[in-house]
Amino acid sequence: MTDETKTMTGAAPASSLTDKEREAIARMPYEQARDELIKAVQALETGGLDLDQSMRQWELGEALARRAQGLLDEVRAKLDAAQAEQQANEATAGTQDNLS
Repeated sequence: MTDETKTMTGAAPASSLTDKEREAIARMPYEQARDELIKAVQALETGGLDLDQSMRQWELGEALARRAQGLLDEVRAKLDAAQAEQQANEATAGTQDNLS
C-alpha cells in the first residue's frame, strides 16, 4: 500500500522523521527540545510552507513535545517521591525512630 493509498483510506502515512532524527530527539535535554519545538511552531505560524513541509514541521513538533513532556513527567515523579519521603520522615522527626 502506498502512502497515497494509505492517506486515501484514512490510514496514517509513513513518518517523515528518520530513525536518526528520532534518536536525536530522544537524547535531547528539556531545554533543547523546548527550543526546537518553538522553532517548529514558528515555522508553521509563519506560513509559506508547502503541505509536505508543514506536515514535517507538525510531526517534528509532536515528537519534540512528547520528549519535553516526558522529561517534565519524570521530574514531577521525582518531586512527588521526594515529597512523599519527606512527609513520611516528618512523622518520626525528633524521635528515636529516625535514628535507626
